[in-house]
Amino acid sequence: MTSYAPFPAAHQPTGHVVRWATWDGEHDETTTILWENEGFTVSGVVGREQIQYVLRLSPSWQVRQFILFRDMEEPDLWLATDGGGRWGEMNGAHRTELDGCYDIDLTCTPFTNTLPIRRLPLLEGHTAELPVAMIDVETLEVRAVVQRYTRLGTHSWRYENTESGYTADLEVDEHGVVLDYPAEFRRLP
Repeated sequence: MTSYAPFPAAHQPTGHVVRWATWDGEHDETTTILWENEGFTVSGVVGREQIQYVLRLSPSWQVRQFILFRDMEEPDLWLATDGGGRWGEMNGAHRTELDGCYDIDLTCTPFTNTLPIRRLPLLEGHTAELPVAMIDVETLEVRAVVQRYTRLGTHSWRYENTESGYTADLEVDEHGVVLDYPAEFRRLP
């Protein structure tokens, strides 16, 4: 089972920094994980899509808020959850189509696969299916998609999108953060 203990570096002023490059090496992402206000704040800057995302997480890695910035100072998308799987926009609109989702998935980053991996208490060989709020950063479409996670080993997981059939075997570091995402992203030192 993955430990929920905070990253030691997340408590430092610079936080725990993780970097990936696209598989072809053309673009990169820098993600910072900070411990603040009794939870984690994750901020990622994705070069290829030219976006910044911010996630506010509970100590057990459950999403509380998601903010997406594209080309303006104000957020393009700002979602929050009550922790019980009910979602709304910051303007108060309830997003009933996302009810039951606990995680966010952005296909432009390997980081969001880390969320269920860190949170799910699966033993090796066990599987969980869960609805996830998948966000298209270009169109801002948000929809629920069922994903399956299987724990293959101490540091290895299988991710499956049950709608598209897409499957990827993922290795994670000692903190449960995705390393390489085959044919998509490589972890940088």
